[in-house]
Amino acid sequence: IARIWNDQHNFIDHFSEYHSQRSPIIYVRATASNSLANCLSVAAHFKTTCGSTTVPVANINATTGTNVTCASLSGTLCPGTVVFGSCVFQHKLCVTCYTSGSTVKIRVQSNGLPLFCPSIPSGTFSELNVDYEVNFNPDVSVSSPNVNVATRSALSSIVCDINSQSSAPSASAYVQHGSTNLGTVAGTSIDGVSIMNVNNAMDVDPFFPAGGNTAEMVDSCLAHCQVTGIYHYHIGSGCALYGSNLATYSVTQFTNYRTLTVIGIAKDGHVIYGPYDSTGTQVTSGFDVCNGMFYDSIGNYGYFATQTFPYLTGCFGPNMVEPVPTGLGPGPTLELRCVSVEA
Repeated sequence: IARIWNDQHNFIDHFSEYHSQRSPIIYVRATASNSLANCLSVAAHFKTTCGSTTVPVANINATTGTNVTCASLSGTLCPGTVVFGSCVFQHKLCVTCYTSGSTVKIRVQSNGLPLFCPSIPSGTFSELNVDYEVNFNPDVSVSSPNVNVATRSALSSIVCDINSQSSAPSASAYVQHGSTNLGTVAGTSIDGVSIMNVNNAMDVDPFFPAGGNTAEMVDSCLAHCQVTGIYHYHIGSGCALYGSNLATYSVTQFTNYRTLTVIGIAKDGHVIYGPYDSTGTQVTSGFDVCNGMFYDSIGNYGYFATQTFPYLTGCFGPNMVEPVPTGLGPGPTLELRCVSVEA
């Protein structure tokens, strides 16, 4: 557990030095930035291989991707072919934006394989067929939250449930096209790796589990595989930005990311950002129980990478930020509240 905690601190540190300022809570009832140009700007952050930002491919697995050669993977762990003792697989990702009537949609197609060589702790590592479309950055309001958490049991049933993000809110108009089951997937990272719901199969924090459960093992990119071979993140990882092993990073490389940085898209169509806002302030407060917040006066809602549970996103927001749900009692982070529910 200590190693994982240090790795997560390293993730924040690699973006830049720690900032002690607290992000303000912004309440808005306005129209979000969800034009085609806005969508294309977000899509440009993804490490795509399809060559188009407006035309989806028929089948992501049938496309030509980017070769990744890994001497550390062989045999059953190789999702590609073994050549002279090294595993060679292809990273394939296509993220496109287009309009349907007056609505802008974003489509994500990925084979789930990264641009780096993972050091899989255990299990099967498989190529996927992730393919879904959703309304891009749909308008939401704190006056009409998607999640209502008024009691301790309500918090537990939503944030401490691995299946809580199996479906997106109706306003997102989520449609799945691919064959890979995305029931426990919350979104997709800019490197095409799946972002899993924060909970493990026991419905507890995978890094600081309650009830005597064992912490899950992750590789140096803070990722691992589940039983069906889906390589995934539960937490923010700098590997998504640089496509390399985390140990090779230098702090100076991350100074450019001490700002509002796209690191993924959630299945509800909202953007997932790194640990800093547009002012260079580390986001340590102001987010709701889903780890999302209205981060500007325009009306844009997004999720942020944090050092506290649920790390990236634990449900599809928004939810009220204050007051704390009745019966939860004091606690500096949702992590502590959720653990107290499960303990």
